[in-house]
Amino acid sequence: MSAGIRLLFLVKHSRFLWTQVGRSVTTWSPVGAAFNAKPHRRIDLFEKNVGLFGVAELNCPAGFQVATAEALKNTERLLKKACTCPPGVQTVESFDQLSDGLCKVADLADFVKVAHPDPAFREAAERTCVEIGTVVEKLNTNVELCQSLKRLLGNPEVVAKLDPDTRRVAELFMFDFEISGIHLDDKLRKQAVALHVKLLDLNNDFLVGSHMPNRIARTAIPEHLHIHFANEGSFIQVGGLHADSPDDLVREIAYRIYLYPNADLMECLEELLRCRHKLAKLVGYESYGHRALKGTMAKTPETVMSFLQLLTDKLADRTTKDFQMMKDMKKKLNPRNSELMPWDHPYLSGVLRAERYNIEPSLYSPYLSLGACMEGLNNLFSQLYGVSLMSEHPRAGEVWSDDVRKLAVVHETEGLLGYIYCDFFHRQDKPHQDCHFTIRGGRWCEDSGQYQLPVVVLMLSLPAPSRLAPTLLTPGMMENLFHEMGHAMHSMLGRTRYQHVTGTRCATDFAEVPSILMEYFATDYRVISQFARHYETGQPLPESMVARLCESKKVCGAADTQLQIFYAVLDQIYHGGLQNRSTTEIIRDMQHKFYGLPYVPNTAWQLRFSHLIGYGAKYYSYLMSRAVASMVWKQCFVQDPLNREMGEHYRREMLAHGGAKEPMLMVEGMLQRRPTLEDFVDALVSELKPNFETFIMDSEG
Repeated sequence: MSAGIRLLFLVKHSRFLWTQVGRSVTTWSPVGAAFNAKPHRRIDLFEKNVGLFGVAELNCPAGFQVATAEALKNTERLLKKACTCPPGVQTVESFDQLSDGLCKVADLADFVKVAHPDPAFREAAERTCVEIGTVVEKLNTNVELCQSLKRLLGNPEVVAKLDPDTRRVAELFMFDFEISGIHLDDKLRKQAVALHVKLLDLNNDFLVGSHMPNRIARTAIPEHLHIHFANEGSFIQVGGLHADSPDDLVREIAYRIYLYPNADLMECLEELLRCRHKLAKLVGYESYGHRALKGTMAKTPETVMSFLQLLTDKLADRTTKDFQMMKDMKKKLNPRNSELMPWDHPYLSGVLRAERYNIEPSLYSPYLSLGACMEGLNNLFSQLYGVSLMSEHPRAGEVWSDDVRKLAVVHETEGLLGYIYCDFFHRQDKPHQDCHFTIRGGRWCEDSGQYQLPVVVLMLSLPAPSRLAPTLLTPGMMENLFHEMGHAMHSMLGRTRYQHVTGTRCATDFAEVPSILMEYFATDYRVISQFARHYETGQPLPESMVARLCESKKVCGAADTQLQIFYAVLDQIYHGGLQNRSTTEIIRDMQHKFYGLPYVPNTAWQLRFSHLIGYGAKYYSYLMSRAVASMVWKQCFVQDPLNREMGEHYRREMLAHGGAKEPMLMVEGMLQRRPTLEDFVDALVSELKPNFETFIMDSEG
């Protein structure tokens, strides 16, 4: 029995949800059981170590050097091929092979350097990232390689014969050349390469520094508050904002200390922004923002700022009311100090939600075991796309921690689509962030006549299951799980010919649409009712609790959105050209104009704005993607979130293309219309309107 047929057989014979046995025992399907059970370390002295992700060389840290050397050797061979082949489809295929060979090592190393528990693996991966990153920057300024692509794109007869995907990928490769300064003379081109290499170091230094804790002498903080912070000899260490602390003073201390300016990190950020601007100007752009936004839905910084200003104007009255509600609540809780400050916003908005809707997370968690949520996702994907998640045992050495789960993603007729590695549980030295990593992109391999299956990792930081109970998720954790799985399915369901545009390798302001859309499914009772059961009693999660949860998000929703607008504006201005103000002066001015709560002297929030690295000039993407997701949900799924026909339409129009199609064309294909900026803004504003049916349900309950 072939692997594909065997997997299809397993799919057809394992599609069952857990069933209640007696009154208090629940059984699980294989995928649910895999995530609700404590991991058991399998020891087989005779099992061969297959290496991380099945890459044989990576069975030890030194293997990265071997894998890197092999990738660079293949790069030389493919470089000659790409430079000498006659103009045509094979030119683009050669470029994609070249890109794929480097990405398969670099992307894997990019993940290992942050997630592997062994420092030796992390350090080896870091060296690989630097080495391959440097090679990529040199390739992007390789004149002979660029000339090969120019011969193709400069020949109208040949271009006319290219299919749309091949033509777009060729144009994207040319864009990479252009933004790297390929058109410059030798001296300026070398400057561009040097700036790229310098930015690799600056990006890494800022990213590391932005997560480092600050410390202060123990004597500077009242002794009764020491228990809230980490002790470090005669110092108190502050590693976060403590935004959920009910104690005003704890929040204030954390805010002032954690955001206290670090001179070295400030210089790193200022130099990073200067280098980005210098590079953009060098290669012919008005600013780094103009360079970064080419090819996105927004296209220009001017469009982004118009979007953010229009949204600010439309939210103004609601935002004012939200801040007044918070101020009234603070006065009620602390009459002696009722001035609303930035450290109050997250806590007080949470208090207002809880007071109005009683959404204590512990009331929800027993219904949201990790296994139940994974079964819910499995059931949702089965109904929308005909896809199932199959739990597989990793082979020896394949995963970096014993609690990592491996899922095969299998379509009912297409067979195996790819693999998702689920690194879901907290461990020491693991980043506290939820994210999706592409380890290997999907592409059609002309040589073998087979499709290279995509491989991704989803990383969360959940509590591990215990002997007495499975991992229980808060509603927020459950939404994050659905969000990240949206990215994973974008990678799995795309079937692009070229890995350069596989899955999430698309415009940043489009890449978040599939993940944010999944959040709507995660809060729809028709979806939740299929899996949310009490892990002990089997009782379903009451519909009224789901309705309250949805409505609670609208409380202070305008102020929350305005905070995101402020961050996005800050990002635009930092990347809008050289300023005659410091980054801190810009924060102070923009906080007054686009947020409303006062700037706190001697703080530098920008030094904790780690999104400036991966989302430089593109932080607005979260808001624009949410607007698109909202429109897609309301127009296509709100009537029936489990409609297979609409699921197939969504896959066909938005998920299948990766970055091989203009993002706005994909949105237009899905909605059957081209949305305007006003449509985007109205979609976000309409999210904040209360649902009166919820009030009726609450009053009746």
